Amino acid sequence: MSTSPQAHLYATARTPFGRFGGALAKTRPDDLAAGVLRAALERTRLEGGEVDEVVLGNANGAGEDNRNVARMASLLAGLPVSVPGTSVNRLCGSSLDAAMLGSRSIETGDADIVLTGGVESMTRAPWVLPKPERAFPAANAELVSTTLGWRLVNPRMPAEWTVSLGESNEQLQEIHRVPRERQDAFAARSHQLAHAAWEAGFYDDLVVGVEGADVTRDEGIRPDASPESLGALRPSFRPDGTITAGNASPLSDGASAVLLGSAAAADRIGLDPLARIAGRGTHAVEPHRFGYAPVEAAEKALARAGIAWSDIGVVELNEAFAVQSLVCVDAWLARGLSDPEVVNTRGGAIALGHPLGASGGRVLGTLAAAMRADGHRWGLAAICIGVGQGLAVVLENEDAA
Repeated sequence: MSTSPQAHLYATARTPFGRFGGALAKTRPDDLAAGVLRAALERTRLEGGEVDEVVLGNANGAGEDNRNVARMASLLAGLPVSVPGTSVNRLCGSSLDAAMLGSRSIETGDADIVLTGGVESMTRAPWVLPKPERAFPAANAELVSTTLGWRLVNPRMPAEWTVSLGESNEQLQEIHRVPRERQDAFAARSHQLAHAAWEAGFYDDLVVGVEGADVTRDEGIRPDASPESLGALRPSFRPDGTITAGNASPLSDGASAVLLGSAAAADRIGLDPLARIAGRGTHAVEPHRFGYAPVEAAEKALARAGIAWSDIGVVELNEAFAVQSLVCVDAWLARGLSDPEVVNTRGGAIALGHPLGASGGRVLGTLAAAMRADGHRWGLAAICIGVGQGLAVVLENEDAA
């Protein structure tokens, strides 16, 4: 193993993920983020001033999460003013990117302890009103929602790039021939596994409450979901389409935190590492093919970790849509992944929710916990990203080596 510093994951925390307009709707995103930062630190014996940097992901940043939400949240969490903070925007991959950036800081020796994560309140994302190009316009102006997807599009962008996320995935299913029935079955599995994981206590130590909010579990889980019940839903993006509200991730609110540190920081942190960051991968494709981007991102992460798909015991793939998840899994199976059932063994975003800036931290924390619970040495977290990108991280559970 390299003698240069290695980045390890020591602690994670996340809120329950709330429905759009649900139990977390009255909580500001900077307060959501502050809560999980505090929770992650409380799991250690660290003083806040021992954190070298706070790095948080956030996809929208147009409302109460503006003005560098990482800095705002760290101050609200009670960290000393001397602890710097920076916010990362790689849309849906923002908090996974935050962890990747934090791990690089540790590996280069720039930091020993980095507190990462992300936050999104899609409920509280504001409408924006563009400034007029000339003073005193006579025409009406239109408010634009910042909740999700393209807005204020540059007219120079090719039209095929700027179709809706749903239409992009309808095109993906046409290319890869993923029928509606298969998508609904995948979505039902997500709900059933998420419910079973909560019932078994898997998420009890990963999820922390939110002050002032009466919610203890992810709000979107439907234990009674079945391929038949999901099959009765109408298509959302095309009259004859395959994508529905049931086989796509919902609009959500939530926050996640991941504490990273060097091996030398273990005594100060007061915990043994949960996993080592063993490989990272980033990939980009045409903007409207974003759902496929995790395929090559994962290949890069595996190569940098020096392992193959046959070594991977568990995968956490963010389920933006059932169709893009299935397309990625199919591609990985063709490249050596052992079994599709190793993917999202405790449910995924279709059931748990997808608060954009928080989801990367959620998949990374769930991956580390699943690897330890099931005794796997190697695991992979991956996420697709709007405008045609994907990220992946390989973790090693050194206790299983």
